[in-house]
Formats: sequence, C-alpha cells, structure tokens
Amino acid sequence: MTPLKNYSIATLKDHLGHDFGASTPTLLDQRRIDRFAGCTGDDQWIHVDTERARTQSPFGQTIAHGLLVLSLIPCAHFELGVYPGDAKGVLNYGFDRVRFLSPVPSGSYVRLHVELTEVTEKQPGQWLVRCKNTAYAGGDTWRPVMAAESLAMVVA
Repeated sequence: MTPLKNYSIATLKDHLGHDFGASTPTLLDQRRIDRFAGCTGDDQWIHVDTERARTQSPFGQTIAHGLLVLSLIPCAHFELGVYPGDAKGVLNYGFDRVRFLSPVPSGSYVRLHVELTEVTEKQPGQWLVRCKNTAYAGGDTWRPVMAAESLAMVVA
C-alpha cells in the first residue's frame, strides 16, 4: 500500500473517509485457532475438537473464534498505515458495533478492509481515531464475516 501524501497528526482530519484498502490475507488454520483458545481459555469444541466438529457441527468442521478475527484489526491498521508516522504512540481505545456476520471455517484466509471514519481531538496532543473495519474470509471468492468500528487514541 502506498503511504498517504502529507499524512500526519496535523492532517488527520483532512483524510476522513479515506479508504486504506485491504490487508494481506491471514491464514486462520487449526493451529492458530488452538493457540488462540489456549490464550483465552475459550476451548469450546466447535473451535478445537476437529472430529466432533466434523460430525456434529452445522459447519462440518471447526470454526475460528469471532474474537480471533477481531484481534486481526491492530495488525491490519499498522500494515495499511492507518496511524500517521509522526505519532508518538497509539493506544487501543476499544470497539463499537462489533458484528460477527458469518462463521470462519478453519483453514480460511481473512483480510480486513479499513476506512477512516472519524477523528476527534480529546485533549491537546491526543486524537481519538475511529475506523470502519470489515473482515472478509475466502480465497477464490470473499464474503464478509465481521464488521466492527475500532477506536484508537493517537498521541502526538
């Protein structure tokens, strides 16, 4: 992705509505799903028991955790250059309107599409940045699997 011209903290608001494009696809294979389950303690069978999921799940296989898909957002933002290079820091501020639209079967690739939707100066040198994030899963065809608004505090 080509960096934005004249993109800095001072010009953040000038870039409202900018489409940062799509991130590099990330493979959500069973190994990654299992590692996520180990980190979060969410070892529900639909995520980690491949045999049971094959025979009992309506999807015929395990699926990725919705929160695993959500957790791909920060990496995508840094890859796509969402935060200006002159920022001294970026802090996760949370999420709004998170929706998991479709299950993500193990072995799927997921990419995120990001758009800058709001910039608010909270106090001098601190900007709250809101982005619209849409995750797509697929390969030959891509389908939306998650929509979320992310919030980050950008510090000058």
